[in-house]
Amino acid sequence: MAQGIVKVTDLPQVIPVFPLDGAVLLARGQLPLNIFEPRYLNMIDDAMAGDRIIGMVQTTGGPLDRPHLAPVGCAGRITSFAETPDGRYMITLTGLCRFASVEEIDARAPYRQVRADFQAYAADLVPAPSSAEIGRPGLLEALGRFLDHRGLDIDWDTAREAPAEALVNSLCMALPFEVAEKQALIEAKDLGTRAQALTALLDINAADSGDEDDPPPMQ
Repeated sequence: MAQGIVKVTDLPQVIPVFPLDGAVLLARGQLPLNIFEPRYLNMIDDAMAGDRIIGMVQTTGGPLDRPHLAPVGCAGRITSFAETPDGRYMITLTGLCRFASVEEIDARAPYRQVRADFQAYAADLVPAPSSAEIGRPGLLEALGRFLDHRGLDIDWDTAREAPAEALVNSLCMALPFEVAEKQALIEAKDLGTRAQALTALLDINAADSGDEDDPPPMQ
């Protein structure tokens, strides 16, 4: 476990957050990020000087310059860091534990911070067994239909042999779902529930042909 984090009380109560729709982080998943905005460069500087923990969170509308934060995100630890010649940071976040945003903190920092409650998601800190029940045959069938529909492909041998948690969480993070769909996957109670939701979303998206006639214009 990262830096001795074995229980939720090992995690900070206040964390900086990076609001980025479509960028989903889940426990033990790895999310590469290209950081270039000054406020987020500042955030990474501060995180690297401390516990290296930041939260990834989606948004739910509101002003473009300060959108409302989704109620649940996931904290991750910076496990890879590099600076480019033009001053960008290339980092990798490794997921630790989901959190509920209790309140946003009014801080002097240019980036946003929240008071995070990890308690409801304490199970995230314990890796699921490799053989955890995720309905793998049905999930892979739905995945195949989804990929065919999108003209995509994956390494099927890896998908069949991957540990349950790694398979489900990596698909949730990587597949091109809508923001609301991604949020539903983030908020799923546990791995089994997330796998069921993922299978349903794959089926729904594969069934959406996208070639229906456009509706007539409004008069």
